[in-house]
Amino acid sequence: MKAETIKALREKEVDIRDRVLGMYEEIKRENKRINAFITLVNEEELEKQIESVREKIKKNCAGKLAGLVVAVKDNFATKGLRTTCASKMLENYIPPYNATVVDRILDEDAIIVGKTNMDEFACGSDGTTSYFGPTKNPHDTSRVPGGSSSGSAAALAANLVDLAIGSDTGGSIRCPSSFCGIYGLKPTYGLVSRYGLIDMAMSLDCPGPMANDLHALALLLEIIAGKDSRDCVTSSSKTKRYVDSLEKKEKAKNFRIGIIKEFIESSNEEIRQFFKEFLENVNFEYRIVSMPILKYAVPIYYLVMFSEFSSAMAKYDGLKYGQRIESKDLIKLVSKTRSKCFGREVKRRILLGTYITLKEYKGRWYTKAFKARALVKEAFDKAFNKYDILLGPTMPCLPWKIGEKVDPVDMYYSDILTTPPSLAGICALSMPIGILEGLPVGLQIIANRFEEDKVLMFGSFLKSSENLTY
Repeated sequence: MKAETIKALREKEVDIRDRVLGMYEEIKRENKRINAFITLVNEEELEKQIESVREKIKKNCAGKLAGLVVAVKDNFATKGLRTTCASKMLENYIPPYNATVVDRILDEDAIIVGKTNMDEFACGSDGTTSYFGPTKNPHDTSRVPGGSSSGSAAALAANLVDLAIGSDTGGSIRCPSSFCGIYGLKPTYGLVSRYGLIDMAMSLDCPGPMANDLHALALLLEIIAGKDSRDCVTSSSKTKRYVDSLEKKEKAKNFRIGIIKEFIESSNEEIRQFFKEFLENVNFEYRIVSMPILKYAVPIYYLVMFSEFSSAMAKYDGLKYGQRIESKDLIKLVSKTRSKCFGREVKRRILLGTYITLKEYKGRWYTKAFKARALVKEAFDKAFNKYDILLGPTMPCLPWKIGEKVDPVDMYYSDILTTPPSLAGICALSMPIGILEGLPVGLQIIANRFEEDKVLMFGSFLKSSENLTY
């Protein structure tokens, strides 16, 4: 979705109705192949959205996203449109309100076509734990698309939508962006409101933009970022003009670039070799930076996340929220409801989180994890005293076959390159830089807190490079 598309829609060179309905029909056809969407808006609602935007364009008062087709991950509240979190527990839940990011997108006259598939309650790294079935990678439908924002990435990779919204807790935007060959940004924690996002781990969750090009990504970020009185952690600082950052790519030539040694070492041989060849062809200077604490990022992240997740899930008991499996006995009602309505990975994370926060174990695991998290943050702070940008692969491997990773620990360690920026609360972009064995490979560009403009500048600089062919 280039800037030219926006211009053509605004200047009525392209008929919005024909374009949107055409994309809607393609979604219905293609979804049988990749299972990217859980719920689509009905045609009557779609027509209302289209007519509203067309009227605004006629009156020259349309928003920045007028007529663009957007998909929303199914853990964001959408008023009147089913929001399931890809779980049987919320199979029939219809929210009475919109998430802040949804309102901001609609305020700019985007057209939301539906809710995308995901790992259940965002518990997963490959898009296979959904109650509604796994999402498939459009590049190779026998392989995973990455998770947990699997449907949003797959829909973009299949060119079914112009833009998509995902959420990133430990890599849930960046992982599928890398595996599907699109652009995905985890913003600085607090840049984008979490209001209306069904939380997984409240100190880590970050809503973020996903797109097929940097211009669209920057535009969407500009719209969804900013202070929200309903989310106390959102920053009150003025939102930057992120689209303008793309035009300042020449500034990136003067950036001090660090390549994270541990990211290379933690990747498998084929990714290491691919990244080595990439670095041999780039037209910027860099230095290798070592951050030994990052080797422990996965256990630190999962201890923190398990703890917060088990707390967040306590409300789904069949009494306050979610489905209910009836029983005359209150304890059995709660037990049966949670047993039958949660998937295996969700149960595993609840049990582990409950265990490590027990009084007798809290000091041994939970407290130590938070102290170690502070060391990760400190390591990045020191690195950013010397470097403007840090680089490494987004994922340590190529997308695996669906059903191939059955060991949960093996699955968790696939997050080894995406969890460090999440623990530090900094921003990170995954952008496609090439193809290996017919599958996309992503580069992770990391910058300090609220320096998304630097990430976008550097991404734009790389994209304009003659050596970057993807």
